[in-house]
Amino acid sequence: MSSTNSNMVPLGTTAPEFNLLDTITDVNKSLSELKSDVATVIMFICNHCPYVKHINMELSKTANEYISKGISFIGISSNDINNYPEDSPAKMKELAIEVGYPFPYLFDESQDIARAYDAACTPDFYIFDKNMKLVYRGQFDDSRPNNDKPVTGKDIKDALDSLISSKPVNPNQTPSIGCNIKWKT
Repeated sequence: MSSTNSNMVPLGTTAPEFNLLDTITDVNKSLSELKSDVATVIMFICNHCPYVKHINMELSKTANEYISKGISFIGISSNDINNYPEDSPAKMKELAIEVGYPFPYLFDESQDIARAYDAACTPDFYIFDKNMKLVYRGQFDDSRPNNDKPVTGKDIKDALDSLISSKPVNPNQTPSIGCNIKWKT
């Protein structure tokens, strides 16, 4: 299992707009319709990555908890499905239903959105404030497959709790680590 760190995009970056297929509903959805007036979490995830599989249950639980507090969560898969058919839209829908994703799971077929966000790995997390300015980028928490640390979502939760209570998000952030995005050749 090779590992890639996320690119630490500059804080304050504006979220690039998108309009992508939601594999759960089979309807295209845009950032402007999915974003929240509190905060928006955009996650580059996929089906086959062991790093994503490792956090999936806690990710769903965390999303459910914070969606009830007015936060939007958006999952995006940008992998090359010709070489990674497990990440196809049909398989994405199956996984989203199986795991119980409470958020849209969008397919970035062109990979343009992953490039616009400078996403590098799965999972890769970005949190934007109510003005769609980047306030957090990095890891879900310190847990990784095989490191025996519990999956808690602590880093994401700390950032979201700060936004909810109108406090600044700690700028000392740890990159996410995961499988590299599977770019088309």
